[in-house]
Amino acid sequence: MAYEKPRPRIDEVAQPYWDGAKQHKLVCQKCKECGGMWFPPTSVCENCLSPNLEWVPMSGKGKVWSFIIMHQLYYPAFASDIPYNIAVVKSQEGPKFVTNLVGVKNEDIKVDMPVEVTFDDVDDNLTLTKWKPAAG
Repeated sequence: MAYEKPRPRIDEVAQPYWDGAKQHKLVCQKCKECGGMWFPPTSVCENCLSPNLEWVPMSGKGKVWSFIIMHQLYYPAFASDIPYNIAVVKSQEGPKFVTNLVGVKNEDIKVDMPVEVTFDDVDDNLTLTKWKPAAG
């Protein structure tokens, strides 16, 4: 079955993130000059504008920073998912990720809820990062 939902646009700047996801590893850019970390990927540091960046592994742990529950259909590909959540997760390392929370009922989602990354292999070419309630 083909994946019918919108696919991310993967460019050369973001390719290492998607390669990491395919390997079930969460990675993020870090500036070699000032130590800043952020997401989504960029070609220069968001703090000091240095182009001297590296990709570093992340813990995959974080907390729900904010969320909404979608009740209205905006995109036909999501019709069977309504109601669904869209969350912002703040990782332990600081960068925030816009995502879907899985493995939790929408009514049980809370701000500051501990979560951990999980990987959704949607097809041979794409693995999405999502987040689920942290174990234990």
